[in-house]
Amino acid sequence: MEQKMQMGVRRFGAVNWLGTWTLARREVLRFMNVWSQTIMGPLVNAGLFLLIFTIAIGPRRGDVMGVPFMEFLAPGILTMTVIQNAFANTSSSIISAKVGGNIVDTLMPPLSALELLVGYLAGAVARGLIVAVVIATGAVLFLGMPLHHPLIALGFVILGSILMGDLGMVAAVFANKFDQMSAISNFLITPLAFLSGTFYSIEALPPVLQTLSHANPFFYIIDGVRFGTIGVSDSSPWIGLAVVLVASAIVLSVVWRWLRDGYRLKA
Repeated sequence: MEQKMQMGVRRFGAVNWLGTWTLARREVLRFMNVWSQTIMGPLVNAGLFLLIFTIAIGPRRGDVMGVPFMEFLAPGILTMTVIQNAFANTSSSIISAKVGGNIVDTLMPPLSALELLVGYLAGAVARGLIVAVVIATGAVLFLGMPLHHPLIALGFVILGSILMGDLGMVAAVFANKFDQMSAISNFLITPLAFLSGTFYSIEALPPVLQTLSHANPFFYIIDGVRFGTIGVSDSSPWIGLAVVLVASAIVLSVVWRWLRDGYRLKA
């Protein structure tokens, strides 16, 4: 009996490392098993954006904030793709489990709310990083995009993936059907990503829209990655870092509480 209890302590102690690792591995394998949709699809879309802007505008656009337009554009498209993919990873995982009726398979194992949160976010961060690295490599090789502060860019990609993974979980908890999930993505996440300085500097906006942009955490993610790659930004990267950290902490706490209570997850 004593040996059995000791094994139980190692297996289900303060942190269930094996369970957390298993969930994280499942989330990564889930999108890697359909890599042509989850990885190649977004990469092709990002490449098409860059190609179309190069053909339609190219050097005629002139410099933006002192850098060539295509160099300015590449970090925005990179970050927009990361945002959409990190959100999609957690939201699709949870909504699929809810609709399929097998969410109980994730809730029943001896995993705490924090361990569930870490497991789901691991998939979102892994997917965001893979997409970011591949797009950044292509932008450096084919567009000559510099990397002035790669660690800062990496930090904003990771924080952005965490924030968007959390928001994906929030959306999936509220949605009960795939069309509701699609509506949240199409009418909220995509517009906010597009209208956060992805294709332009917010200095070109009227003062009212500039103020609204500064209230959008998506803007700081894009602006931070842009500073980390090409060395220019619309706002201080340190202010952006603080905003993204605070926003991530707030959403993390909300999702943790919902997972702890089983809010809209338990029948």
